[in-house]
Amino acid sequence: MKVTRIAYSTALNPGKYAALVEQARRLGRVRSEVWQRCGSVAGVGSGLRDRQVRDRWLADGTHVQFGVLANAWKETVRDAMADIAANLAAAKVEVRRAVARRINDPVELRRMLTALKADQWAGDPFLARQLRKHWKRGRNHTHDQIVVRADQHNSITDARGRVWLAVPGLVRRKMVKIPLSTTVAPTGTLRLILRRGRVEVHYQIDASQMRSSQRPCGDATIGVDKGYTEALTDSDGDPHGTRLGQMLSSESDRLKERNRRRAKLRSIANTAALRGDHAKAHRIKINNLGTVKRDRQVARHRAQVRTEVFTAVHRVVDKAATVVAEDLTKRFAGRKRLGKNMNRRLAAWTKGVTAEALTNVSERRGSALVHVNAAYTSQTCHRCGRLGRRNGDTFHCTWCGVVWQADVNAAINILQRAGDPDIALHTPHHRVKQILQDRTDRHRTRLPVQDSSPATAERRANHPNRSTTSN
Repeated sequence: MKVTRIAYSTALNPGKYAALVEQARRLGRVRSEVWQRCGSVAGVGSGLRDRQVRDRWLADGTHVQFGVLANAWKETVRDAMADIAANLAAAKVEVRRAVARRINDPVELRRMLTALKADQWAGDPFLARQLRKHWKRGRNHTHDQIVVRADQHNSITDARGRVWLAVPGLVRRKMVKIPLSTTVAPTGTLRLILRRGRVEVHYQIDASQMRSSQRPCGDATIGVDKGYTEALTDSDGDPHGTRLGQMLSSESDRLKERNRRRAKLRSIANTAALRGDHAKAHRIKINNLGTVKRDRQVARHRAQVRTEVFTAVHRVVDKAATVVAEDLTKRFAGRKRLGKNMNRRLAAWTKGVTAEALTNVSERRGSALVHVNAAYTSQTCHRCGRLGRRNGDTFHCTWCGVVWQADVNAAINILQRAGDPDIALHTPHHRVKQILQDRTDRHRTRLPVQDSSPATAERRANHPNRSTTSN
């Protein structure tokens, strides 16, 4: 497994930075040309690969107009074609869903999915029409990046222990040396991102080299529930990442106040411009409506949130050899209308970061991650299996008459859902509710579990339902 690390330049010469900016601008033209020629259904449908694009440009002389070294524009072509392929793969997910809804014949369904996977969809009218519907022509907006191949850069360490990275410039055999604020030399293919006078050097390392990957995982099986106040709550009742809610709320309130002040200043500048006082409007925009400080604060907040979430996941993996969690990549749609403040806070909810942390940390430390269907886990009592009422951090079971901590109750339900033979990962939520209600009715009337088929009876024998058998 590979993980990305970032090294930053320090005290970089303005002339060197200007040369790198010019090189990135020219390589941005290369990206735009790739997207213009190949970033459509017709372009990718022809089956072109990055090496074929490079050979064509070398034959017809297209590469001459870019004014960069051969290795630089070739790596940019490869990177842009990889971005196009990633966009195409995302569109294929929607096409597969459309095919599954439309086609009922298993043989025809298998044929279409095979043609879609092998990029032979151009000859099928239905697949081509669906690709045009779900994948639109893209455009390049990247003009600040330079991709450097692994054998095209080198690094040295000076007497003070500072690492200098030498990368190719616009002139052949003339390297641009960048001082880095690190003692570890970047390796492999590099991605240089230029932002506000500073160079970010992105590179990948093997996850096994990280100290956190050397920590052994636990031996228990634990269910976890994602929360807002804390990052995770496990089925043992322990919260992890308790500072997350306070961090998100304070940042949301700070952004609200800052945007209110910026809107007022922007209104004053616009009014001054309408009066003809363009000097005042220019001073306000330059001195009060900049983005350097704002972006720096946003980056610092994101780094703090990632640290809190990853630390919480590491603490869970310290206890568990198997982590049972809900699929956080799905979209959640609620019926309840919320206020502006709550909507703004939930918009910064870090379920994507949590999903990334659970996947990466579990893989690096040898722990198994099991995704389950989390429908109604927050509204079901883990002891009797009946639907109850949740109000904030408390869950009240109307049948047992017991009040549980809501996140702990949900984490226990998620753990029990891993052994449920009737509720699969992609079972629709309305079907999950019907299953839970049927179990409640059978439990109330003391009827035996009804088996719809011999296969269902065998599944129940191998995987007894914990929700209906728990005391």
